[in-house]
Amino acid sequence: MAVDKIAEGSDINLPTLGVAMGLKQTSAKGSAYPADAHPSGKRAHGRAVQVLRGLALGVYFFTCCVTIVISQVLGSWLYFVNRDLYYDYMSMTKRWFAVTTTFVTQVWGPTTIRISGDESVAGEIRPTEDGGVQFSFPERLVMIANHQIYTDWLYLWWVGYVNKPAAHGHIYIILKQSLQYIPIIGWGMKFYGFIFMSRKMATDQPRMAYRLGKLKQTKTDPSGKQYRVPMWLLLFPEGTNISGNGRRKSAAWAEKNGWKDPEHVLLPRSTGSFFCLNELKGTVDYVYDCTVAYEGVERGKYGENIFTLSSTYFQGRSPKSVNFYWRKFKLSDIPLDDAGKFDVWLREEWYKKDALMEQYLTTGRFPAMAGSKVDFIETKVRTKSPLEVLQVFTIVGITGLVWRNVQKFGGVVANRFGLLM
Repeated sequence: MAVDKIAEGSDINLPTLGVAMGLKQTSAKGSAYPADAHPSGKRAHGRAVQVLRGLALGVYFFTCCVTIVISQVLGSWLYFVNRDLYYDYMSMTKRWFAVTTTFVTQVWGPTTIRISGDESVAGEIRPTEDGGVQFSFPERLVMIANHQIYTDWLYLWWVGYVNKPAAHGHIYIILKQSLQYIPIIGWGMKFYGFIFMSRKMATDQPRMAYRLGKLKQTKTDPSGKQYRVPMWLLLFPEGTNISGNGRRKSAAWAEKNGWKDPEHVLLPRSTGSFFCLNELKGTVDYVYDCTVAYEGVERGKYGENIFTLSSTYFQGRSPKSVNFYWRKFKLSDIPLDDAGKFDVWLREEWYKKDALMEQYLTTGRFPAMAGSKVDFIETKVRTKSPLEVLQVFTIVGITGLVWRNVQKFGGVVANRFGLLM
């Protein structure tokens, strides 16, 4: 879903709806995974239970999304009163959505997150006593990652949820323009301040500059202290999740330009990332890079055909583990003065990702955590409390109660003064 869409010349090829939902799984070599040979084992649920799980998930997710959008509409008037208060309110609703999706994974698609990183992030990722993990990434950063399957953004958003300070209310994602027209979800994303791109540079650059300009503004608090709002900008420089068709296009592009073709990732497109980083230069200190791998995706296979929405959330065959390997770069060390140099830098970093993916496929693990007493931190995607989801309904609930009592009071007044017909 979340992609760096102002990348030059990269056409997006989405699978058919049947394949994406796991309703149509062929056995073509290198494409769809046989339905009876899944890396997460046999279906945990029969057809009837799958239908019930799907209905329960649909009702829960739809109810939460509708409630969030109604809450956003109820608070939209703040835009005309106090912009800072408006953006704080929308950040609150963004946190609700992160809790909503985290609970979805916890209940319908449980998985283990296995985390490690190099020396650049030493001390910033620590296990907690309750078996969880705490990230200590800064309030403002740009995050880049390889794009494996559609749910990558969900797990990366969860990182903001377990970060200290919490960042799940300050995630900003670049999306293709058509997604803003999805009923309910698209409306919510517009309230979130997500950035929608048409992939036409003449149109996208001014729009991008406007949105990023808001995110880099310097503000002043009541005490006179200057600050910038927290911001995690998520970019997928590959432009789309990896697939057979994407690999063929990436290989053709590499051959055309005389570049090495990576085996496990797509060649990144640098234009959008170069523009974003230059716009944010001076207001962000670090770029955090995450290499993502899913347990069970064999060499030459593609996660989108294995961990479909249907297999993950309905059949009970979610990934056994989602593996993160983190690195960090100083923005001042990245060649942002020359687009050609930046393109070379980004491509070289993606070759390093490819080597990391090769190690994962060979050994089943990324390199161990640098500067830590543990080699890997393993935890589950879960909310801090199951009751946390109830906060989604607070604004709508309070509004309903107030409106109900206003109606009752109005009826009493009207009756007292004989105003009722």
